[in-house]
Amino acid sequence: MSAHMLLPTTSNLPAPRPAPGRSHTRRPGRPMREQGSSPHEGERLRPLTRGQVEDRLQELGDLYAEVSGGGPWAWNQARAAFLRHLAADARRPGFSLLIAETTVLTGCAYGFPMGGAGPWWAGFDGDVRESLLRRVAPGRLFVVSGIVVPSRVRRENQGRAWNLARRLQRRLLADHGAAVGVTLVEARDAGMVETLMSWGWRSAGDDTRTAGPPGSCRVLVLTAGA
Repeated sequence: MSAHMLLPTTSNLPAPRPAPGRSHTRRPGRPMREQGSSPHEGERLRPLTRGQVEDRLQELGDLYAEVSGGGPWAWNQARAAFLRHLAADARRPGFSLLIAETTVLTGCAYGFPMGGAGPWWAGFDGDVRESLLRRVAPGRLFVVSGIVVPSRVRRENQGRAWNLARRLQRRLLADHGAAVGVTLVEARDAGMVETLMSWGWRSAGDDTRTAGPPGSCRVLVLTAGA
């Protein structure tokens, strides 16, 4: 069974327009205040045990549906698909899930360590697989299977170290002593590829943006610390 990266479906939403009647003109001599979370205002990250994941499945599903948007039918469909995906990954050895929270749940990311064999490799080109195995020591390759964050995290300050998605993926790798993160993305999902690349992910093979045939995947990698 293959595991593909899951992101909420609103990754390409445009930035919100300023409210009518409000001026956003920059005053001479005053630096413009950067919008979004600051390094001192970010959400707290912490891992959940397997039991805690099971206890909070419904809450995690609600989070995914909430940030995905859409009508009731889309909400239920997206939520159900996410929970199936999460439940399947939670059975893998070494599975780990991090949550981000303030007074409420605001995001999560999860994945599992990858060995040198197993059905997950079926989505990889042979050359890409051998290249990864040569450059990464056994046990130091980690599959980042899902990242769930609000739309603002996907469209604002993507390159900042304190961007919530970057904090989550960096912490996942660090907690497992992983050197490289890896994920599979549907080749035709240009929006997801663009979002991940804005968070530091890079193509593991030929870095082209050409959409592949239906069902084909692109392999993206993330260096620890990025």
